[in-house]
Parts: sequence; C-alpha cells; structure tokens
Amino acid sequence: MPTVLVTDDRHADYEIERRLLSDAGIDLEVHDFHTLDEAAPHLERADGLLLNLFPLDRSAVGHLRRCRVISRYGTGYDNVDVRAATAAGMWVTRVPDYATEDASDHALALLLAGVRQVASRDRAVRGGTWNAEPVAPVRRIAGGTLGVAGLGRVGKALIRKVSGLGLARILVYDPHKTAAAVRAVGARHVGLDTLLRESDFLSWHVPLTGETRRLVGRREFGLVRPGAVWVNTARGAIFDETALADALRNGRLGYAGLDVFDTEPLPPDSPLRSLENVVLTDHFGYYSAQSIVDLKTRATENVIEVLAGRPPLHPVNSL
Repeated sequence: MPTVLVTDDRHADYEIERRLLSDAGIDLEVHDFHTLDEAAPHLERADGLLLNLFPLDRSAVGHLRRCRVISRYGTGYDNVDVRAATAAGMWVTRVPDYATEDASDHALALLLAGVRQVASRDRAVRGGTWNAEPVAPVRRIAGGTLGVAGLGRVGKALIRKVSGLGLARILVYDPHKTAAAVRAVGARHVGLDTLLRESDFLSWHVPLTGETRRLVGRREFGLVRPGAVWVNTARGAIFDETALADALRNGRLGYAGLDVFDTEPLPPDSPLRSLENVVLTDHFGYYSAQSIVDLKTRATENVIEVLAGRPPLHPVNSL
C-alpha cells in the first residue's frame, strides 16, 4: 500500500485526508518534523507528501527515494525546491484558490482597521483612556486612492469588494499583467514607484519569488505618500521588515495591518510589537471553516491523482 506522510502537523485532525486516501487504497502517517535528521528516514519511504511549512530544500528532496508528489497545503510553495523536485521526477502541487474569499476578506478587514485605527483605539479604551488623540492622521477612504500590488485571485477579489467604498482611483502594480487586464477590473496599470507615490492605501498580494523577495526596501519606503495605510496578507519577506518598522515609526507610513512576517511566529524582540500604529494578526488570512475543508480536500486530491498515474489537478511544475 502506498504511504503518504504529513510532514508537519498544523491541523487539528486529518479525518478528511484519511477518508479520501483510504478510499484510494493509500495509507496516511501524520508527523511533525522539525529537523531534516529527524525527517530523513521517513522521507525515504514516502510515496507522497502533504506539506505545510517544513522546508523541502535540495538536501531534503534528496532523501525522497520513492516520492512521486509533494502536495503543498496552500497557495504558495516557496519552501519547496521545485527545480530539485522536478529533476527527481516528482510533481509539486498546490491549492491555488481555496482561500481567495477569506484572504481578500482579511485584507479588507486590515485595511479598514488601519484606516480607522481600530487596534490602537481598542487598546486606549481598555487602558482607561477616552477620546485619545489618533496615533496617525486619519484619512477618509472615499475619494482616496487604493494601490494593489499583485492582480492574482486575491487582488482581484479585493478590488471587487472595495467597489462600494467611493474610492477615486485604484492603481495596480503587476508586471505580469497587461494594461488591458488591469483596465478590465476598473483599475490603472502603474509601475512600482508610481504605486508607492500615489496610493493612500496599499494592499500587497504578490507571491514570494526571487523577483519579489525584498522588493521594497528603504528607497521604496522613502517614496510612499506620507501617512499611507499599508496592508500585507502576502508574504513578509517581500519587504525589508526593519525598514517597514522604521517607516511606521517615523510617520512615512501612518498605519499598517500585517498578517505575514519575515520570520513566523513573529519574534518577541520584533520592533513591530512595540508600535502603536500597527495591527498584527498571525498569518490568519487563509482561515475559515469552509477554506480548511477546501484546502484539505484538494491537497489530498492532488496526491491521489498522481499516485493513480494521472497528472495532478493543480501542478506547480511540468514533468
């Protein structure tokens, strides 16, 4: 019987995976690997993987002697060495749209929380202060400009959801989309510098790739319209996080809503923790009761298809 391993245990139960795999004649083992030394002997006998955040770099891929499919729980796959997996004849798969509605809901929630400074007002009231001074200028959404970086599924969903807020303009930075594709969603295609200079509110939805890692550093933060509200539900490593904290501290950014970070969990000594003009959530944008069912079902279906000798439903690579 083929064996599929969960590499890192981040879900409360695996009833969905066990049922689907059992019906297909596949055994499931749930592990929670923290080091490659711990994982290696198990990886060597796996026919397939259900992968969360465990790093499958070239060295780890080298221990996959029998594996035919690495199925990532999620949309991103930056913790997988896709080139090494492809060279070894393994499919790499993902679930690209399971949380489109949820992630765009979360981006909108962080945007509104940032504009209205919800977190800092909550802290002030709980601390006994009433009618405290705002921690940053408060800018009305209506008549403002929203900048969206990345016109994928989540970026498009956010644009759809803000349609009733009275924005004057929506700008989109996405070098992989045409101006016509951007116009089709009611926005204007711009370069990164223009997006930063002209947006009152910015929401980030680009994948983490070699092209986007550290896309925004001190120079780029220096271009941002003073007092802008900054939302990130994509990946933390898109930015220089120290420069981001400095931009919040010196008022270049008025407020931020952050769901993702360069290092997760967010380290105790992160300067972001001490800033009043930021609301922090714990990589929660993907989550809803419905999205988890979709994620677990479709990640497992990718495995079943490959082990049955068929191409996966949502491949990252080509074999």
